[in-house]
Amino acid sequence: MSAILLDGLAVSKVVREGLKVRVDQLRAAGVQPRLDVIVASQDPSSMAYVRMKRRWAEQIGITGEAFSMDDSTTQEQLIARVVVLNHDPHVHGVLIQHPLPRHLDEAEALQVLNAAKDVDGLTPASMGLLLSDMPGFRPATPLGIMTLLRHYGITVEGKRAVVIGRSIILGKPTALLLMQQNATVTIAHSKTVDLPSLCREADILVAAVGRPEFVRGDWIKPGAIVIDAGYNKVPGRDKDVGDVHFGEAAEVASYLTPVPGGVGPMTVASLLANVVDAAERTVADLGTPDR
Repeated sequence: MSAILLDGLAVSKVVREGLKVRVDQLRAAGVQPRLDVIVASQDPSSMAYVRMKRRWAEQIGITGEAFSMDDSTTQEQLIARVVVLNHDPHVHGVLIQHPLPRHLDEAEALQVLNAAKDVDGLTPASMGLLLSDMPGFRPATPLGIMTLLRHYGITVEGKRAVVIGRSIILGKPTALLLMQQNATVTIAHSKTVDLPSLCREADILVAAVGRPEFVRGDWIKPGAIVIDAGYNKVPGRDKDVGDVHFGEAAEVASYLTPVPGGVGPMTVASLLANVVDAAERTVADLGTPDR
């Protein structure tokens, strides 16, 4: 068996083309979608990721500004910046790019961030809406995974899914979104007993552990759909790798996301989709008469 690759780069392009049409309509209505980012200036990988997001945002017509935090930034300054962005009517989305400098409390900043502008879907309020199956912004990477599955016509309902990883950013919300689509979901983690055997039961296997090539081919049920949400730098290797051993998985799985080019581009596209959704709500609010 040779797995069909779930091409996140190609699908993200389709998503972004659709978003550009919506952004043009918003601008014609007098609304300029805007995403502002709070980022650690001393973290090269974060800065590079923000630059990619900014480039794609500009291509579809989303503007914004990046606010750099460094070792001299105080917690009070961080919170003050979030409060200003909360109250700025021209800012539709706010992204607190992980990681911030270690001395800053990201959790407190997320608690302060208005859920209506939380386009990364990570505030406690946004997570509560997700858990309650109520409308709200969903975390960008899990949302991107679901969009990718839908694009390829992969049915989730009735399937057994195993998510390796229980982070609030990826593992837990991915499990919740799969359950909302009527999958039967197990979350595995570092304390799971006999993880390979559990993985072999999965029709859909999501790897989100941050360990290079952790999932081997003999862990995978023949014909399973494998979503590799990892992105790891390995010393001495030119190419970054995922959490799944790609070569081995490709011989067993029916569908497989590559790294890079799979989940990553879908994460950025989903973030931008959330920004456009937020801007469209502004138009809807402007059109609502006072009561």
